Amino acid sequence: MIDYLQRFRLDSKTALVVGGLGLIGREVSTAFAVAGADILILDMDQAKGEVLVNELSGTGLKVSFKIFDCADMEKLESSFSDVQDEFGTPDVFINCSYPRTDDWGKSSFREVTLKFFRENVDIHMNSYAWLARLAAESMIKNENGGSIIQLGSIYGILGQDLTVYEGTEMHENMTYAAIKGGITNLTRLMASFYGQFNIRVNSLCPGGIRSDNHDPLFVDQYSKKSPLKRLGQAEEIASTALFLASDASSYITGATIMVDGGYTAI
Repeated sequence: MIDYLQRFRLDSKTALVVGGLGLIGREVSTAFAVAGADILILDMDQAKGEVLVNELSGTGLKVSFKIFDCADMEKLESSFSDVQDEFGTPDVFINCSYPRTDDWGKSSFREVTLKFFRENVDIHMNSYAWLARLAAESMIKNENGGSIIQLGSIYGILGQDLTVYEGTEMHENMTYAAIKGGITNLTRLMASFYGQFNIRVNSLCPGGIRSDNHDPLFVDQYSKKSPLKRLGQAEEIASTALFLASDASSYITGATIMVDGGYTAI
């Protein structure tokens, strides 16, 4: 009899979690480590990284941390090469990063500038695309296959429903839609090409995820639009990422997995 629970385990696998200290990334890092993987968290905050590593390794989990700036496009390839030299080729690569400029809020159609748009597309969409390619090419050389997971968004699939922002300071985001749409469709092409090397590439698209700094009015208006009548939790994204990383999803590639409480179903 097949041990179905074992198929969700990541024992003997290595995983790189880019942006592994963020709202979603922290939960993904934790989920992968609990499932038995040897985790390398790549992010920018050394002190925060050490706290998480100590917290998880103190329970016997295999976790380490390395400073990694995915927004430094000039050093992206050399930085990834340094990671490989130290950690080796990953079995699982997931990008949870959210690189953006300090003026990220000025991305509505009426405020956005060409300079801003180009810079954010470069450090976000282009860094996602290039890192995924680097991970895939490394997996080919290792000849052991692998799983690559890209963080998309419902707003890479749908236009934004502006009614959920009424009465708040939130607004449409031209740049975000272009970035996440590009990431999601590149995932499909990568799945088409890299499948011959037993490399699976999937997009995980969250809906609204609850955080402490959300405007309560937005939370209420968004929740009313969702069939489950609430925002998601970061651990619900992490659980889906674990599925895509594991052998439980061994015949899934090129998929766009919506984790949105049914938001995109209606």
